[in-house]
Amino acid sequence: MRTLFFYFFIFFYSLSTVLADNNYRDYLIKTANEQKLYNERYWWILLHYKKGTFGIKSQIDDPIFFVSSEGKYNPKAELEATLSSFFEPQKEGEEHPSCKFIARYKWLKEKLNFDESLINIPPCERIKDLNPTGATIIFPTYYMNNPASMFGHTFLNIDLQYDNKLLSNAVNYSAFTQDTNGLIFTFKGLSGFYKGYYSVFPYYKMIQKYSDINQRDIWEYKLNLTESELYKMIYHIKELEKIYSYYYFFDENCSYNILYLIEAARPSVSLTDRFNFLVLPIDTVKIMLEEGMIDSVDFRPSKTSKIKHKISLLNKYSQIKALNIIKRIDAPNKIIDAEMENQEKIKILDTVIDYIQFQYAKKKMNIDEYKNIILEALSARSKLGKLEDNTLYNVPVPKHPEQVHDLSRINIAFGLNRFNNKNLYFQEIGYRPSLNDLLDTDYDSWSGTQIEFFNTVLRYNYSEETLKIKNFDFFNIISISPMDKFFKPFCWKANTGFSEKIVSNGNFALIYRLNTGAGISNYSKAIGLAYLFLEPELNMGGALKDNYSIGGGISAGILKEITPHWKIHLSGKTFYFGFRENYNESEIKLGQSVKLSKNNGLELNFIWNKQFSFDMFETKLAWNIFF
Repeated sequence: MRTLFFYFFIFFYSLSTVLADNNYRDYLIKTANEQKLYNERYWWILLHYKKGTFGIKSQIDDPIFFVSSEGKYNPKAELEATLSSFFEPQKEGEEHPSCKFIARYKWLKEKLNFDESLINIPPCERIKDLNPTGATIIFPTYYMNNPASMFGHTFLNIDLQYDNKLLSNAVNYSAFTQDTNGLIFTFKGLSGFYKGYYSVFPYYKMIQKYSDINQRDIWEYKLNLTESELYKMIYHIKELEKIYSYYYFFDENCSYNILYLIEAARPSVSLTDRFNFLVLPIDTVKIMLEEGMIDSVDFRPSKTSKIKHKISLLNKYSQIKALNIIKRIDAPNKIIDAEMENQEKIKILDTVIDYIQFQYAKKKMNIDEYKNIILEALSARSKLGKLEDNTLYNVPVPKHPEQVHDLSRINIAFGLNRFNNKNLYFQEIGYRPSLNDLLDTDYDSWSGTQIEFFNTVLRYNYSEETLKIKNFDFFNIISISPMDKFFKPFCWKANTGFSEKIVSNGNFALIYRLNTGAGISNYSKAIGLAYLFLEPELNMGGALKDNYSIGGGISAGILKEITPHWKIHLSGKTFYFGFRENYNESEIKLGQSVKLSKNNGLELNFIWNKQFSFDMFETKLAWNIFF
């Protein structure tokens, strides 16, 4: 009888507990709906919801991120399902939903003032021992010789209690891919075929990757987040572990998805809503500056920047000495007995040691070769003592990348075109969504970079009263990296689109163009950046014989910075098209640009062009407005 009574007691106790749980769960859901928490901005940030043409949709694509089967599209259903999940018992081998979705739990608990005595919440091990002390946005700069990095990159660094910043944790969002073919990578990256994941690495490993191997300078932007905001950010990072969303190179990319972490920390700022079809890493830094979120900026030069700076400290004789050691012509010890000042010997060996380490990081020598020469160099260096002035090795801080002009450009131009003994006055309006050209004064003068997408120019001819498309580029990219005794990078270019050309009957016609090239370059302070390209080109259009022509030739130029706000570019090319339509094309162009303010500049171009037997001269003055 006592046993039967005991079982009755347990049954009714359990039933009453379940009913109590259900009552409290229903109460919380009802309260949340009455407060319309599903419409609150923070809930949308945590679930990455956006309102589009076809309704509300989360930009997270992994179904395990949602508790409700409708969660990707329905904030209310997801909130109700999330609240219900907190009342579920913990399954063996799995995290309880209150821990798996710790940011949601913390926020809902605060908003609904949970009575935790009515919810059986197990401890959450994954948030134990967290001790963040700060957060920093990291911007590795552009490296044109790698097309995947032409826009730069951003990731987040979580500072911990360690004094050494290198031991902090870097939070990175990137596409998961094993493709090595650049064209396949580009196509899949543009089309959303890659899954993107948040991942956490020690910061020193990210420095090795971006700074030591990929030759990219790093800028560190310290965020002014409070302790409470830091914890909110980390809770959301924990929720996103092993969760994917489809990666899109232009918009839902590395930098855009990092913005969600910032908004989770400080929902009062609106960051992700400020971008549409194109998100450049440096633009995400700019909007954080505009929101007053950045306290300080630090520059961390790449390994190659450090080496190049040390090389610049050596005279020509010392540079040859360093090269002889690097090429194994001389042993490192030989420098000890050389007839030169001790400080010069130190600079030579320090340069050699950095260069050897860089070569090994780039896998240009095996471990045995590396050990032999680095140990010899270090042994020789240890016998020379200290450098008298350690500040000598401080790399000069270049122009801050966030200070360059804004992304897009409109230009208004006027000019005179002389063709077939006629003077044709014209006016142009152009639009370029991104980013820069060779004449841009905001970028380094010792290298040449041009990244243009969808550059479009319309021309109105006053004499003929006609409005025509003068130019439309799908893309036009040029990378000019100078060679020297120590570094031998290659130059490359690729462009495709439509442009107006002179055809055999002496008229202008819109022709499709596919052009690429490879070349070499050299930089000197006196002359500037000189380059030479070999280029094949395909032209297609109904105005050509058999609708196409194939040819090639050379192009060359000199790019010179006169002052920090004034740059000139003298260029020329000569092409021969010998397949189908036979003709020569030659051109000489002198362009110069003057920066008036951050987002305003003038550009003046003189062009001589000859195709078939027709000469054309053109002068054009343009006002560039960036926004």
